[in-house]
Amino acid sequence: MNFARTVLWIYIVLLVMGGLVGYLKAGSKPSLIASVSFAAALTLCALNVIRPHVITDLLLTALLVLFGLRLSKTRKFVPAGLMLVLTLTVLVLRQLKF
Repeated sequence: MNFARTVLWIYIVLLVMGGLVGYLKAGSKPSLIASVSFAAALTLCALNVIRPHVITDLLLTALLVLFGLRLSKTRKFVPAGLMLVLTLTVLVLRQLKF
């Protein structure tokens, strides 16, 4: 398994865990649904069911925008700011060649 795919798998797990925590702590069904939906799409990318590398980057960019909007609305670093930083890190790490 290459580095970019490993980073993506770790991100997928953290994304689902974040949605689950949002649901359990605040009862946020939209958080759970969004995290599981994006995680499912990213899982297809990680398994190479969806081949183009650009699709993965587009999904991550959409999440980056989503977390950025949520951070600007709430002004709370956790969870939106943390996920924004994590998503940006994943996007950068996926572009590096190891």
